[in-house]
Amino acid sequence: METLPSPGSVRTLSRFPYQKQKNLFNPFDEFPSGAYNTQSGARNQIRGKRGLSMSYFDESYTLDIFQQLLSVDSTTGQYRAIQEKTAGLIRALGFEPSFTHKGGVLADLGGEADPLVITAHLDDIGLMVRRINPDGTLNVCPVGGLYPFYCVTENVRVYTGEGRVLTGTVCRTPNSIHVTEDELRKELGDFRANVCVVLDQPVRSAEDTRALGVETGDYIALEPRFTLSGGYIKSRFIDDKACAAVLLNLMKSIREQDLKLKRKVIAYFACYEEIGHGTAWLPEGVKDILALDIAPTGPDQTSDERKVSIFAKDSRFPYHSGMTAELRETAKKAGVDYVMDVFTPHYGSDGDGSVLAGYDIRHAAIGPGTANSHGYERTHIDGLKNTFDLALAYLL
Repeated sequence: METLPSPGSVRTLSRFPYQKQKNLFNPFDEFPSGAYNTQSGARNQIRGKRGLSMSYFDESYTLDIFQQLLSVDSTTGQYRAIQEKTAGLIRALGFEPSFTHKGGVLADLGGEADPLVITAHLDDIGLMVRRINPDGTLNVCPVGGLYPFYCVTENVRVYTGEGRVLTGTVCRTPNSIHVTEDELRKELGDFRANVCVVLDQPVRSAEDTRALGVETGDYIALEPRFTLSGGYIKSRFIDDKACAAVLLNLMKSIREQDLKLKRKVIAYFACYEEIGHGTAWLPEGVKDILALDIAPTGPDQTSDERKVSIFAKDSRFPYHSGMTAELRETAKKAGVDYVMDVFTPHYGSDGDGSVLAGYDIRHAAIGPGTANSHGYERTHIDGLKNTFDLALAYLL
C-alpha cells in the first residue's frame, strides 16, 4: 500500500539476535523446515453463502512463504535480495521468472488472450541515513510512508555500502522517560529533530560511525516481528508480503491442480509500489490489472480483518467500475466473505501507477482487512484466505 502525501497458541519468530541460529546473518537464509506447520491441510473446506465449496488455499504454505519473504529485508530500492528470493520460489513452483530492468519479477501463468496482470509488491517502507550526527547516532529520513510514532523503539538493520549489516534501534532524543522534562515528553516525534537511530556499537562520534562503513544513503530496515495468535497475524510488512504470499499460493494451486485459466494471466511482483511506480511499466498487450494489497481498517471503513475488501475508490480516483462489478459478482457466486470499501485520504495501489503511466487498461484491487497500516500491522488468516478465494475464482 502506497501512502500518499498529505492531509490459542502464539508463535513468534525474530531474527534478533542473529547468532541465535547462525553465526552470521544471511538475508537468503530460509526459516527452518516445518517451523510453521498448522493443523490445517493444504485444502480446507469452506462454507460460503451458497453452501459448502472447495478451497485450494494452503494455510501452511502461505504462512511459511510470508515468513520467508519477511526474512529478506527489502526497503524500497533495496531490491536485489528479494528479487532473487522470489525468483527461487517461482521456480520451485514450476514457473520461469522474468525480470524488469529496475527490479520487478514476473511469471507467465498460462491462459490465452486478453492478458491480465495480477500484482503484489515486495518492497517495504523503511528508513535511509540522511546524515551522521556528531554523537555517532544517525539522522534518518523515511522511505515510503513511515512515521516516527509507528517505529520509535523498533529494532533495525543498517545496510552499509560496503556490504556490512549493523543492528540498532530507533530512539527518541532524549531517550529515557525518567530523565526527560515534561515539556519534551509532549513533543511529537520528528525524524528531523528528535528521532534517530542508535547503533549497537560503542560509537561516540561521527568519525566512529563512519569507521564502521556507515554513510549517507545507507538503507535501514525494520524488524518485522511476526507473530500468529488465534488466527491473527501480527507483523510489519503484511503490506504487502502477505499478499505476495497469497499470490504465490495462487500460482501453486494453478500448477498443482492443473487449473484452466479463462484468459492469459501474468503474475507481477513489483518492487517500488511504496513510492508510487511499482507497475509503471506493464508487459505488452495487458488489458487489465488486479492489485492484491491491504485494506486498511478504521472507524469509517467497512473493511474487516477476516474478510476480503473490494476497493471502490482510493485517494486518487475510483477503480474501474466494470472490473469492480465483475469482482463483486464473482465474490457472490463463489460465496466469498467480502465487503466493498473506499480508502481516503492517503491510499494508493499499484493499479493506480499503471493508469497514471498512461496505459489503456482497467484496474481493480482487492485485499485482506488490515489494522495499523504502515505500523505493526494485523490481519487474520481468514482475510488472506478470502483474498485467495476471490482472486482464484476471478481467474478461472
